[in-house]
Amino acid sequence: MGVALLLLLALCNAIKINGEESNEQCDHKLRLDPRPHSVSILEFGAVGDGKTLNTIAFQNAIFYLKSFADKGGAQLYVPPGRWLTGSFNLTSHLTLFLEKGAVILGSQDPSHWDIVEPLPSYGRGIELPGRRYRSLVNGYMLRDVEITGDNGTIDGQGSVWWEWFTSHSLNYSRPHLVEFVSSEYVLVSNITFLNAPAYNIHPVYCSNVHIHNISVHAPSESPHTVGIVPDSSDNVCIEDCNISMGHDAIALKSGWDEYGIAYGRPTANVHIRRAHLQSSSGSSLAFGSEMSGGISDVQVEQVHLYNSFSGIEFRTTRGRGGYIKEIIISDVELLNVNTAFGAIGNYGSHPDDKFDPGALPVLQNITLQNIIGTNITVAGNFTGIQDSPFTSICLSNISLSINAASSTSWICSYVSGFSESVFPEPCPDLEKSNTSSSCFSILKPKGRVAIL
Repeated sequence: MGVALLLLLALCNAIKINGEESNEQCDHKLRLDPRPHSVSILEFGAVGDGKTLNTIAFQNAIFYLKSFADKGGAQLYVPPGRWLTGSFNLTSHLTLFLEKGAVILGSQDPSHWDIVEPLPSYGRGIELPGRRYRSLVNGYMLRDVEITGDNGTIDGQGSVWWEWFTSHSLNYSRPHLVEFVSSEYVLVSNITFLNAPAYNIHPVYCSNVHIHNISVHAPSESPHTVGIVPDSSDNVCIEDCNISMGHDAIALKSGWDEYGIAYGRPTANVHIRRAHLQSSSGSSLAFGSEMSGGISDVQVEQVHLYNSFSGIEFRTTRGRGGYIKEIIISDVELLNVNTAFGAIGNYGSHPDDKFDPGALPVLQNITLQNIIGTNITVAGNFTGIQDSPFTSICLSNISLSINAASSTSWICSYVSGFSESVFPEPCPDLEKSNTSSSCFSILKPKGRVAIL
């Protein structure tokens, strides 16, 4: 009887563990409860003519909807029209719903954007010392919040910001379109984002963020515009997205030098899949260079990277500290990309002169596998740090068609790793067969990342 009971318990435990469909973040769908209450922005005096400023209407509507937080939450409905506004804050248990034909327009008057303190993990604005402009749509310490619709649009009208940035006319760092700070259970879906002044979606210090089925676009000449930036956030899913930006399409970050080290919150457990990514001057998929809190446990699969300066790039420099590790990128198609893969150890600047040059970053356990590239100029540029080389870079089943403009396929220094079935043949430091236990693979059916 005792043996039978033990066997039964073992069987139940096996079912509990192995019966999981997957442990990948995007397989844990974030579904928020339907909102039992809904109001239209029209009820608060908003005018959708593209000229009338509706900031107060948005603020009043959301203030009113706070009263439904303990009654199942509420929805703010934005009907077709062009709704000009300055920055406003969301609230918990809220859905912001943009109907087809609804366009929220960011004001081009900087006085309509609040000025706020810098993020603690950065210590200053990203672009300028001191404070920064508040984003157009904001959430601070929220729970259960959603931005969705029937393919409505949030348009930052960023051209004036790009001009001010290029001409060094700004006193504060540029705003983003959407920023969530210290929030959890955040869902963004079925929306088009256009012309952000800087970033489009910036979840920072957040948990359980699901971004899917969105389109994000800014012109190729827009300076340092970025699509989605998970920043010191965990349990993030990005899927079924189409992103085309001036700089990076998706960039994972976690704080800047001594401020990011002190704040100490990593970006972890990120899953990106089924995305089309394009970046004109940056990378389709970037890690860092602000990564002082650490970036780990990231899985990327089934992505198409095209017409980009760089396909996949890991960025860091002395003084950053932190780490980028346990990253798996697989099932990738690259088309018309200058540099397919990069890992750069001297990338980016410092917030001030208080950084510790002895804070050396760690980059290790990076797997790139099952990748095809067409019209590639440079296969890989892996330039590590002499005092902290990049290690366990694992390349497998990669075939890149190098164009005639290429003078060299691979550039390598202070890097080591392993390769198997890679064309063109990589640097000698990456040519070793995988006899080490430090390469990573994806295990099925559980989908866990594990050391092999």
